[in-house]
Amino acid sequence: MADRPPPRPEPPGVPARRAALRLLDAVLRRGDPLEGALGGAARGLEERDRGLAHALAAEALRRLPDLDALIDGATRQRLPDDAKARSVLRLALVQALALGTPPHAAIATVLPLVDGGPRKLVHGVFGAVMRAGARLPDLPTLPGDTAARWAAAWGEEAVAAARHAFAAPPPLDLSLRDDDALAWAERLGGRSLAPGHVRLDAAAAVPSLPGYAEGAWWVQDLAASLPARLVGRGVGSVLDLCAAPGGKTLQLAAAGWRVTAVDASESRLARLSDNLARTTLVAELVRADLRVWSPSAPAEAVLLDAPCSASGIFRRHPDVLHRIRPGAVAELAALQAELLARAADWVAPAGVLVYATCSLEPAEGEEQLRRFLAARPDYVIEPPRPGELPVAAAPEGWVRTVPGTLAADGGCDGFFVARLRRR
Repeated sequence: MADRPPPRPEPPGVPARRAALRLLDAVLRRGDPLEGALGGAARGLEERDRGLAHALAAEALRRLPDLDALIDGATRQRLPDDAKARSVLRLALVQALALGTPPHAAIATVLPLVDGGPRKLVHGVFGAVMRAGARLPDLPTLPGDTAARWAAAWGEEAVAAARHAFAAPPPLDLSLRDDDALAWAERLGGRSLAPGHVRLDAAAAVPSLPGYAEGAWWVQDLAASLPARLVGRGVGSVLDLCAAPGGKTLQLAAAGWRVTAVDASESRLARLSDNLARTTLVAELVRADLRVWSPSAPAEAVLLDAPCSASGIFRRHPDVLHRIRPGAVAELAALQAELLARAADWVAPAGVLVYATCSLEPAEGEEQLRRFLAARPDYVIEPPRPGELPVAAAPEGWVRTVPGTLAADGGCDGFFVARLRRR
């Protein structure tokens, strides 16, 4: 049998688009996180092409409802949601209409991803959309189910604010190892919205910024810093549960606590270990499933940043809005309730339990806490003290950030946070 000739190399630009197509499939069909799928989808690509594949997929996900509306308006029969031709068209159109790629290059680099009839279909639909002078709206349209849920929970103003937040690159927030925020803000060319915090409005290559190499700070959205701020400073023991990638662990260690950080992910704990080494902060790392693990003794404070839908971090991770399957929020809420009940038993008398989720779903925040308090009369909400946080608390005493919170200062992620005191 004669040896087969080696396959011809793909034209320049095509491998990155093929990886982007794999990423869309991983997110939309399998429900995988975009970041987690990147390694497999872009295997063998150079760093530049990996970054391009990620950028293409992320922007297509950010603009998905608007891209699909253009595609559906140019086809006689609606393409199935999971049709390869639809995803290839999404990539072609997002390049031409959102990323500034010349139309001829946008279509030429995706046509090799399809063959036969679908290839002709993609070429024809793309040409029809471009000849019609189509444009994407200035503000991305949220997925319909997401917009409906958030409008019901937070009002139409929050949905409008979410669209504004989706349209602009979010600021870069840094949490400081020490509290000299004004000095670091001046050095980094940013501003401070809270003690131990610096915000940079422009995108930056993080490792090249002053202070990175010496571990003076770490990247952490301002909203994500709120749970550890409610734990406050201390010298006793604190459990940081579901700790990785570790921003809260670093905050707690910098605040003087003796930290035990627990997470089920080995790779995420490795990242946390690297950040501890860079910042010269100390914490004990434990890889464990919280449903079966227990500490050897109660702690003065426990922080549970529970697994959730992560819908609150949609500005940086547009894939989260397309991975919330029907029933997923209810399943996650059940897990949160289980973990919250276990964590509550690990708090010493008069100690503090902080519960948090990076979610905009009430079932993972307000509703969760109400059920917990009804079942645990030994806990009471302890509201933030005046000036303790850069955002206001709700009348109930918990903290809820939504699209529109701190909008004039660049906004923040969606979070629910509550501090509870054990009687």
